[in-house]
Amino acid sequence: MNILFVHQNFPGQFKHLAPAMARQGHRVVALHINACPPVPGVELVRYPVAGRPGQGTHRWLADLEVKTLRGEAAWQAAVKLREQGFVPDAIVAHPGWGESLFLQQVWPQARLGIYCEFFYQQQGADVGFDREFGSPDTDNVCRLQMKNANYELHFPRAHAGIAPTHWQASLFPEPFASRIAVVHDGIRTDQIRPDPTARIRVQTPQGVLQLGKDDEVITFVNRNLEPYRGYHQFMRALPAILKVRPNARVVIIGGNEVSYGAAPPPGSDGQAQTWREIFLNEVKSELDLSRVHFVGKVPYADFLRVLQVSTVHVYLTYPFVLSWSLLEAMSAGCAIVASDTAPVREAIRHGETGQLVDFFDPAALAQQVIDLCDDPAERARLGTQARAFAVEHYDLETRCLPGQMAWVEELAGK
Repeated sequence: MNILFVHQNFPGQFKHLAPAMARQGHRVVALHINACPPVPGVELVRYPVAGRPGQGTHRWLADLEVKTLRGEAAWQAAVKLREQGFVPDAIVAHPGWGESLFLQQVWPQARLGIYCEFFYQQQGADVGFDREFGSPDTDNVCRLQMKNANYELHFPRAHAGIAPTHWQASLFPEPFASRIAVVHDGIRTDQIRPDPTARIRVQTPQGVLQLGKDDEVITFVNRNLEPYRGYHQFMRALPAILKVRPNARVVIIGGNEVSYGAAPPPGSDGQAQTWREIFLNEVKSELDLSRVHFVGKVPYADFLRVLQVSTVHVYLTYPFVLSWSLLEAMSAGCAIVASDTAPVREAIRHGETGQLVDFFDPAALAQQVIDLCDDPAERARLGTQARAFAVEHYDLETRCLPGQMAWVEELAGK
């Protein structure tokens, strides 16, 4: 059959699924905007987006206007594909940026399946969760309604959806929610596994230091260091941790940009600052900074080695999209302390596959990390069970990829 994948940052969540369908002998084409390296078996079709939102656009409509521009660009690319004779049996799209809005105007017989990543809520999810950064604006309910309009425009046309966690699927309204299958993107548990010989190198004022499993290493990973992923609460826990654990070192992976939520406010001098700076400055007088290592964004192999040497790994998040890094830490056999938030609870079961802690209680976070540092048997038990859970529920080859492929075949009526 012919399958069209649509993702502005292709391959994105379709990294494994698209080439797997190609290996099955199907013709696979992908529409995308941003640069993409070759993907085995996949015909890549990159297209530009023309036009910009109008200056007079209502603030509640600006997001939808941007998505409409992308949808128009994807529609134009699809028309060219149709003229070249390509007719998909199934369209598998991440609709979050609008590219799939008008594709069924080109191929009305194609069956559309959408990746259901996040449907915004007025309460019970990320918005308004962390009151430290102010209550939502009074017009927030209106803004969120319009932000969800893109997904709602897809519901009458989409035949099925797929979501990575049960909680993310539950955010979507009926009747479409009943058409969503829950299948995670998948983790390569065969490649991400414990390695007692792993070593990492960190820069200190005294020079380069090598750390391994025999060292006490507390790890924390964000794509970018920001409140959505609990960076502020982690930093507030560090003084207590380092005071009690004099040999502990802290390795923090993450950039200084903003992935989610608002940009940081300017400093008192009016200059731009980063969330990393704001919360480091809040506690740095209480820290031995020679033991706190910000390593920035690192190559994937280095990221895995950081997990493999971890003594205790900390993962915090607002109720939002679940990070792959948590499941990768489980697969690596880490002893994990994680926030007691959705959808983390689907993977971390307190006392079984890790420990859960109140997102807003850095003192409790510090105590749980300290207790685990002091209990190697408990760390080993939690790490072993975390890995077993990841293999059973999130392994790419044995569970997730077969489930995704079956979903595509059902979508296409095959």
